[in-house]
Amino acid sequence: MKSNSKRPITILIADDDPEDRMLAAEALKESRLANDIRFVEDGEELLDYLMLRGRFSNPDDAPRPGVILLDLNMPRKDGREALREIKETPDLRRIPIIVLTTSKAEIDIYRTYDLGVNSFIVKPVTFDSLVEVMQILRKYWFEIVEIAAD
Repeated sequence: MKSNSKRPITILIADDDPEDRMLAAEALKESRLANDIRFVEDGEELLDYLMLRGRFSNPDDAPRPGVILLDLNMPRKDGREALREIKETPDLRRIPIIVLTTSKAEIDIYRTYDLGVNSFIVKPVTFDSLVEVMQILRKYWFEIVEIAAD
């Protein structure tokens, strides 16, 4: 779905670090991305959000995301486990998932692509670099790519 469509795309960010969540939101704002941004703090919350369970049971409070930005290293259920479950669930597997993590481990890169991730990005160390990454993501995912609408 392109950015000129009638339905805005919700971005769901799964990251346990409050500072990283704040920086990601600021970087998205700085990159002029006006989409609805939602946050969850771990893989359990991510799956609850996507499956409309618990505090996310009201669909108005948990709109289906068009894209998920996923950290790998989170408590309770990490991003790898959540990714596997999402890609094994027919109703969820088409949601594009972009890993945005501090991990540079080759095993994480290979494993997440094997599990069906769409992109793997190592978190930039500076805010300006993060803004640049978000600008590229905005251009690619919201202006170029067609996202399957469910």
